[in-house]
Amino acid sequence: MPKRSSNPRDLNQLAAYIVEQATSDTAPELPQTEQPQESDKNPAAVALGRLGGLKGGKARAEKLNPEERSAIAKKAAEARWNKSKE
Repeated sequence: MPKRSSNPRDLNQLAAYIVEQATSDTAPELPQTEQPQESDKNPAAVALGRLGGLKGGKARAEKLNPEERSAIAKKAAEARWNKSKE
């Protein structure tokens, strides 16, 4: 999965950046949004969350019987097909 770009997520910041870039001779730096740093996270909690994420889907599938899995799959397919296309 590709990583997200570091572009500003606020449209006003992006518009200001584009105008600044178009009207100046030098390229300004992109304004950065507030993002949590890796050091802000508890390493033990990160490891535990990753551990649960790695086995979650497989463990859930093993607990379900074939009828339950089929019902979940039908519901998911119906949700995908019923999405409005804009």
